[in-house]
Amino acid sequence: MNGQTLRKFLTAYLFLALAVSGFAKHHKTSNTPGSFDYYMLTLSWAPQFCATHPDNKSSSECDPKRHLGLVVHGLWPQNDNGSYPQSCTPAQPVSSDIVREMLPYIPTKQLIQHEWEKHGTCSGLSTQDYFGEIKKLYTGLKVPDKYQQPSANSQASPGDIEQAFADANSAPRSAFRVSCSRQQFVALEVCFDKNFQYRDCGSLKECPADQVKILRTP
Repeated sequence: MNGQTLRKFLTAYLFLALAVSGFAKHHKTSNTPGSFDYYMLTLSWAPQFCATHPDNKSSSECDPKRHLGLVVHGLWPQNDNGSYPQSCTPAQPVSSDIVREMLPYIPTKQLIQHEWEKHGTCSGLSTQDYFGEIKKLYTGLKVPDKYQQPSANSQASPGDIEQAFADANSAPRSAFRVSCSRQQFVALEVCFDKNFQYRDCGSLKECPADQVKILRTP
């Protein structure tokens, strides 16, 4: 390698190293409990989950007698730059009392434990307060009639779904995000500030589909 080629190589390497370093610095995430920008309440659409996870047919989420629509998947600390903290401190098992209290909202014991370990430990809240907020946010959310227990499959644009929830809850549409996969309605994400007031979802990814299919509840 001659001197000119070596200089070009070193220049390119230095540029790449600086670019990677700058990206990492910009997206650096603190794993200090309580150090984040906002919360995202993720509500899974149970009919879609059950249709794409046949191994879970016997789970409480997929029990046809319950006719479940939106169920809690988690309450996740998020940052405005798109990063998020996780597993911030060693997690003790969630008490059996809290598990029993949360099973009507989060479908499995395993998911309850997982959510506390991965996300709850970053909230800066006690276990009781973290799950208490989840319960409060979920039960306080007004679900438009057409999305409660639909008896037939339907279609809607992500924007129309977000607007329907915004209108029902006197909240800005930007506080809601539809999550989709292959033009299927997968989940609704709801954003709150650290005082649990509705806020803009910021950099959260938008569903790119013009229309999504909403599976009926069983």
